[in-house]
Amino acid sequence: MKKTIFLYGAGMAALIILLKTIEYNYLIRQLNIEVYLGIIATLFTVLGIWVGIQLIKRREKLQVATSYKPTNSLENKSAAPDISEREMDVLLLMAQGLSNQEIADKLFISIHTVKTHSSNLFSKLQVKRRTQAIQKSKEIGLIG
Repeated sequence: MKKTIFLYGAGMAALIILLKTIEYNYLIRQLNIEVYLGIIATLFTVLGIWVGIQLIKRREKLQVATSYKPTNSLENKSAAPDISEREMDVLLLMAQGLSNQEIADKLFISIHTVKTHSSNLFSKLQVKRRTQAIQKSKEIGLIG
């Protein structure tokens, strides 16, 4: 993120220098200031759209990385409790060894919400601890 902001600032500075050079050398007598402002506004609009698209792609990659694929085994489907998609995201991140705060940061939710999902998971899996929840979910084929 810092790299993107730095590149954005460097690009802005380069464009301003370029426009000032053009202004002093060639176009000072031919174009109004509104033309320069229009050019700058257009360039930064395009750059802003590009940065937004890049951020959306990163968020989609994170969501794909944390989403789960249900198994096709009939045995596992009958043994699996009714776990929501978000609870499954929390379970997968728990299995990676992340703390509640780290899970909240990755999923862009509050720590209270993580604790609620964890509590629901424990209830549905009929366990009392994270380690038991991970072990049981592996046994029934929810996670690999």
